Amino acid sequence: PMIVAIGLTAAACIGSSDVSSPSASTASEAEVATTLDVTDAASTEPPDDPTGPTIGGTLIVGLEEEARGLRPWEDNFSSSSYNIAAAIYDKLMEQTADGEYVGWAAASLQPNDSLDVWTMTLRDGMTFTNGTEITGQTIADMFVVQQTGATGAGEIAASALVDVAAEGNVVVYTLSRANAAFPSHLSRAPLGMIFDPEAASSGPDGVADVSIGSGPFMIERRDVDSETVLVRNPDYWMTDAAGIELPYLDSLVFRPIPTEQARLDALTAGTIDAFHTSRPETIRNARDIGGTRVFESLSSNTFGGIFNVLVAPYDDLRVRKGLTLNNPQDAVVSALGGDGVSVPARSWFSVESAWYPDVAASTYPEFDPAAGTAMLQEYVDDPARSDGKAVGEPITVDLSCPADPTLIAAMQVLEQAWTATGLVEVNMIQFDLHLDSAVGEAPDYIGRHGAHCWRFGDDNDPATSMRSAWAPVEESPANVSNFFDDEMYGWILEASATADVEARYDLYEKVDIRINEQQPIWYSGATTTAFAAEANVDGIDRWYTPDGDLGVGFLSAEGRWSQVYVAAG
Repeated sequence: PMIVAIGLTAAACIGSSDVSSPSASTASEAEVATTLDVTDAASTEPPDDPTGPTIGGTLIVGLEEEARGLRPWEDNFSSSSYNIAAAIYDKLMEQTADGEYVGWAAASLQPNDSLDVWTMTLRDGMTFTNGTEITGQTIADMFVVQQTGATGAGEIAASALVDVAAEGNVVVYTLSRANAAFPSHLSRAPLGMIFDPEAASSGPDGVADVSIGSGPFMIERRDVDSETVLVRNPDYWMTDAAGIELPYLDSLVFRPIPTEQARLDALTAGTIDAFHTSRPETIRNARDIGGTRVFESLSSNTFGGIFNVLVAPYDDLRVRKGLTLNNPQDAVVSALGGDGVSVPARSWFSVESAWYPDVAASTYPEFDPAAGTAMLQEYVDDPARSDGKAVGEPITVDLSCPADPTLIAAMQVLEQAWTATGLVEVNMIQFDLHLDSAVGEAPDYIGRHGAHCWRFGDDNDPATSMRSAWAPVEESPANVSNFFDDEMYGWILEASATADVEARYDLYEKVDIRINEQQPIWYSGATTTAFAAEANVDGIDRWYTPDGDLGVGFLSAEGRWSQVYVAAG
């Protein structure tokens, strides 16, 4: 695809300038349009509203789970957590529709020549809801708290951040290595959400007061497992392009409704105004509700599986490739409920991603049972086969996944396809601790898994997910396939150390090709996330940064609520 080189030179200023991502590919958009059957989808065109956004009102949003914690530096954030937290806390950086990272609370962010020192200037006039002014020292004091936080410490290590210093509204981040993707770390909760460092330990017994933020809303009431009620921050610093003070809504209510059908029923009954989901069947059912708009996004989070390459027989490429060639992706997507909602995946990146590599995606093995069976036969007939079985004996594959009915159905499709070769015996396994079984324990982190269902990737800068997924196992237990290729990892490191957008794209494409060649993982379907809402709810898919850039939308079903409104009439 065509890339717009926006030129992160040493002195490039990140306000509306790109630091690490290419522009979106029109080719990928065309592919999505021709692949998905969206003829029955509710229109996402905005209602005819010539008077502009409606001011006031309440929006009630159904969440797929309760947000157990709202401490950006400490708690693991799911999509539900991000929806609430993004309304309370401002982010330093945000992602645009073109995949660029630009300033939100940050007015600018500049790297040095070697990309290991980043200088940020904050916007003027920001305060916490308790009236405390936000300065550069606020960010430096946050770093002290983040270093001891469960999620903050991990993000600090991943970003290579070693020091934060401040003078006035200027903040200097010092890293231990070059990191062209550093701005993306400032767009996520652990490092990117602005919280009051004093309030982080000001509550009873040192418990954080999470009601103190600088975002468009503030907490009025929080009843865990019931509802969290937010009200408009009357002193919020941001206005829209017409000079209207944000947010538009007077109040925002989040209700955890874990059951997919219950959220659908609540929207139909009018007891909620919107909900989010990542289940294809729910998205398809929401399309059929009259008077409803469905906002859909095809994510770079992809369902598939991992082969434990340190365990026989998956240590042999013939087995990994033979099983992948016998992966009927369309049938698996269908079992996942993805017909007309999702598409088979052939890359680490979604076809909607600015990083989608057309050439690399073409190298992913298409469903070819004859070729796959021939590879498996070659292994079975090899006297030196790694599993120690006699020549001609079937391969034993341990196929594991959590005990979710939809996931089990998808795994059964694979079980049938692999067994149909006549060369594979499949043991279906359900681990109680899905993550722990794959990550394993120090010092080897081999794990207990064989062929294990998994999700890959996210919509952040590729350096954040690829580096952890393909690093040496002793450095990153997140390398759950245990596959390590020194040359491939070198490309990932090189991409993190350069500001040349074209060069980064080419390097990630080489990584994608190598993954497809060595097959430590297999892909099934890309994850589609969505918001379903009453027809008069607007702004979920269309919001703007303080400098007027169109935002990325609602990737991973994470809303930005300051510019959402309920249209009059």
